[in-house]
Amino acid sequence: MIRFRPGGVLGRLNPLPPMWLEGRLASEYVNLIRDPVYYGRGVAGGDGRPVLLIPGFLAGDQSLITMRDWLRRMDYRPELSGIRFNVLYSEFTLEGVLERLYVHHRKTRQKVAIVGHSRGGLLAKVIADRNPELVSQVVALGSPLNEALDVHPVTMAAVRAARIYNQLRFRRGWENEDRFLAQLAAKPAVPVTSIYTRSDGIVNWKACLREDVETIEVRGSHGGLGVNAEVYHHLARLLPH
Repeated sequence: MIRFRPGGVLGRLNPLPPMWLEGRLASEYVNLIRDPVYYGRGVAGGDGRPVLLIPGFLAGDQSLITMRDWLRRMDYRPELSGIRFNVLYSEFTLEGVLERLYVHHRKTRQKVAIVGHSRGGLLAKVIADRNPELVSQVVALGSPLNEALDVHPVTMAAVRAARIYNQLRFRRGWENEDRFLAQLAAKPAVPVTSIYTRSDGIVNWKACLREDVETIEVRGSHGGLGVNAEVYHHLARLLPH
């Protein structure tokens, strides 16, 4: 059963790893640039396949620049979402992302693979469900696909602040998210892969698991999934399909 309770219940029963572990991002980047996958050794070329990248909550496209540049070197055609600060209501955010998806699809004349980090993975899953004719697959990185708000209390405080901001800006209540959450809970319309880490200090890793998606465990931090060498190895395998 899919649940969407503010603050989550899984996290309260199974405390998250300490948030200071998120400080590993720099070392994860160093590990990535030392790994042969970063230079394309043993990686099949992308043959111009299109990919759309969506950042996580409170982040923007800049957080996925390393991944975008790597995809370009691997002969993919990556595109960023246009998100500067991922904090607005989901439906409003999806409008801009969908426009980018349409344009990328028209330019390449191919279905687009979407890679989303954290909240970006939730957005990717829903936009793919609504537009399966445009999307080949979704790869979600540290995304709580099973319980969207099962996050660290500090992150939940930021979610509440974002909620207040959205209510003031759009003059709509939290029920504005109902349609999005219902779509998120539905069976995926395209293949979805959830890549997660048990040492995630932001999202409860169990919230990333669902019976209707493929799941892959890696080692590392939540914030570092965009520069995690293991993730890049898995993307090299997943994206050609």
